[in-house]
Amino acid sequence: MKQPIFLKPVLHKKIWGGNKLKINFGLPVKSDKVGEAWMISAHPNGITKVISPNEIQGLFLDELFRLRPELFNFPTDLVFPLLVKLIDASDALSVQVHPSDIYAKEHEGGLGKTECWYVLSAELDSKIIYGHTAQTREEFINQVNSSCWKTLLNEVPVKTGDFFYVPHGTLHAIGKGIVILEIQQSSDTTYRVFDYHRKDDMGNERELHLDQAYDVTMIPHQSIENKIIKEKVNESNITHYLSNDYFSVYKWDVKNELAVSFPKDYYLAIVIAGEGHIEIEGSIYSLSIADSFIIPAPVDKAILRGNLEIMVSNPEKK
Repeated sequence: MKQPIFLKPVLHKKIWGGNKLKINFGLPVKSDKVGEAWMISAHPNGITKVISPNEIQGLFLDELFRLRPELFNFPTDLVFPLLVKLIDASDALSVQVHPSDIYAKEHEGGLGKTECWYVLSAELDSKIIYGHTAQTREEFINQVNSSCWKTLLNEVPVKTGDFFYVPHGTLHAIGKGIVILEIQQSSDTTYRVFDYHRKDDMGNERELHLDQAYDVTMIPHQSIENKIIKEKVNESNITHYLSNDYFSVYKWDVKNELAVSFPKDYYLAIVIAGEGHIEIEGSIYSLSIADSFIIPAPVDKAILRGNLEIMVSNPEKK
């Protein structure tokens, strides 16, 4: 099958969510507290369903991955490895950290969580927390227990178009007023360190996971330099943001026309702005903002036309 596989997102309410996923992306948000749209996911907490093509319509992504291995050319005895989200941080997310594969397998029975963020929009003076100042585990524990957040946490200003790599073990939080695209390992394991003493609908503060956070947080924090490479292709651009052991991430800025190739197995894509279409072997498929789709392994090239921006990722075999 040589055609894109379009998917229906799964929406998640969050204590910090808002309604920008409806306003900015036209998603069917029915609450003013929707924080996440899982656009491409086979994780049990939110599995996306195939919209088209007709021959596989209605299948959940985990089923498709298991039943049609030729579409992925990937070890299907493993779980589907990636998860792509849109996140609306109407309020700040908790200060948190994620485990490595080794720790997660031992303690959670699943994958660890390394992720990256592309900032789709950010209000004036928006900030994220990225890393901390502690030099030893003892210092880190003491500052957390003493609630020394101003001296412990590194705040970083953000603007639209910024890109951040967030390896497992990185203490982090998305700040208020930021909408991001997140590409991550297929994991929903989060260890909260601080949550601003917020209370849920039942009047309870959310659970913290300090012992696990002490185990997995990178100490001292180390920022990993990430070289971004932009290639001009006629009027269009291809930007390579990242390649690591888990995934590679690109952005296609299409102006009129862009020919792309797919040298690896399968690719995950989401339209973050504009509209146009993709042509594969003479067949044309319309694209507009918030469309999420998979380019299956049998497809080796395509032509994009229109004026649109697409974020693309592909998993790396380990």
